[in-house]
Amino acid sequence: MLDLNQSETGVSGEQAPGPATGTPHPAPLRPYLIAAAGLCALYFLYAYLRYSHFQSPSWDLGIFEQEVRAYAGFDAPVVDIKGPGYLILGDHFSPLVALLVPLYWIWPSAVALIFAQAALFAASAVVVGRTVQQVLGGRTGLCVTVAYGLSWGLQEAVKADFHEIALAVPLLALVCRALLMERWRAVVLWSLPLVLVKEDLGITVAVVGGLLALYGRRLQGFLLAAFGVASFALTVLVLIPAASSAGSYDYWKKIEENGGKEVPLLDSVLGVFDSSVKLEMLVFLVGITAFMALRSPLILLVLPTLGWRLLSQDSNHWGMVWHYSAILMPVVFLAMADGIRRSRASKRPWLVSYANVAAPVAAAIAVTLTQHLPLRDLLRPETYRADARTHAAEEALDAIPVGARVETDITLMAHLTGDRTVYWVGGAPGTAPDVVAINLDFGWSQPIEDPVKYAEQLHPEARYRISREAGSFVVMERTTPAPENG
Repeated sequence: MLDLNQSETGVSGEQAPGPATGTPHPAPLRPYLIAAAGLCALYFLYAYLRYSHFQSPSWDLGIFEQEVRAYAGFDAPVVDIKGPGYLILGDHFSPLVALLVPLYWIWPSAVALIFAQAALFAASAVVVGRTVQQVLGGRTGLCVTVAYGLSWGLQEAVKADFHEIALAVPLLALVCRALLMERWRAVVLWSLPLVLVKEDLGITVAVVGGLLALYGRRLQGFLLAAFGVASFALTVLVLIPAASSAGSYDYWKKIEENGGKEVPLLDSVLGVFDSSVKLEMLVFLVGITAFMALRSPLILLVLPTLGWRLLSQDSNHWGMVWHYSAILMPVVFLAMADGIRRSRASKRPWLVSYANVAAPVAAAIAVTLTQHLPLRDLLRPETYRADARTHAAEEALDAIPVGARVETDITLMAHLTGDRTVYWVGGAPGTAPDVVAINLDFGWSQPIEDPVKYAEQLHPEARYRISREAGSFVVMERTTPAPENG
């Protein structure tokens, strides 16, 4: 179905309409700003309710707040959650998150990062929706704005708290827009910052260069592709190992190892489609565009991200959950716009007819799928109520002094990173933190029967006593002097 021609000849012998062959259709900004404001409110409300009810699914929000907090204080991006003194640029290369510092100065909280992500996703909806209207005309832009804004990739990313990919989503939307509007310099300029969002996006930039060459801009395309490959190699072979205490890029292991056992590369390649979870994700990825994305060369931009995810031995990378698919959403929806434009000029009447209804079909698919996606919870009254667990967590927080060094699990973590030094439980040996705070219901591999004994097993150099118990939460304070290196 992929069509590499820039335009097709229609039934009447004319070229396909749209920016590639004529003046863009008018697309007033105001309706898209209103839609974006609504989407931003939905994203933020959902994420904030989860945060306020202590439902963070991972340690990532705490990690990113520690990183932004360090940048805000003009310090090296040390993230103690990953280990005392851990330089986060030795894990993933994402220096562009420093752009969030001005917001953090105004609002020094993990909630600021949640809001930033909501705003960035909503801004990308403006780019996607207006571009679709300019390419296709009519009311297709607003239909696609709904479909895009409710897409499963964005909803799952909102559920997963904040991640650096929030910065890549609007950038990729702008890259795809520039490709569709044939603004070649803009393609290059919007592509360049992607290599500072996350190390693997250098390969995506290289594919953008390949598309430029495909569209006839060979020199620009070659230079951009070379830049993308060189940036990827520089970050994973030089910069990340230089910042890492291990002296290497640890994420190669996601492809090379499974459960500590080495996996030959050939086995990884042969196993790309060996899971129904992977196949389901791929079907839904193009299915939300009514399969019209397959008609555009832009769909090639999803290959680098899908490549490492499908090769990975970590099943968390395979499916529709978490944040990994968010950066694919602007690509597939703008590829859909291009696919519809091309199909409207097809010699096949059935394809022309289908192209004319594809945008409303995509919107209907998005609304239908939302019945099974995170934002559906906003229609449930219990989503807004604080239960006994929430009140117990708040009591535990109140018992932890501001400025303390705290070792804790995921439950309280993102609520502490703004004004305490926070370590991951079990990840800071020898530090004798001032406080160890744990949620007994966190899901430990073995139940914790004696919290004090557990804390002292983690830190045999110190002694602890319980200072607050609230529901399943136990806060323990150190009773012995802090070690000299603490």
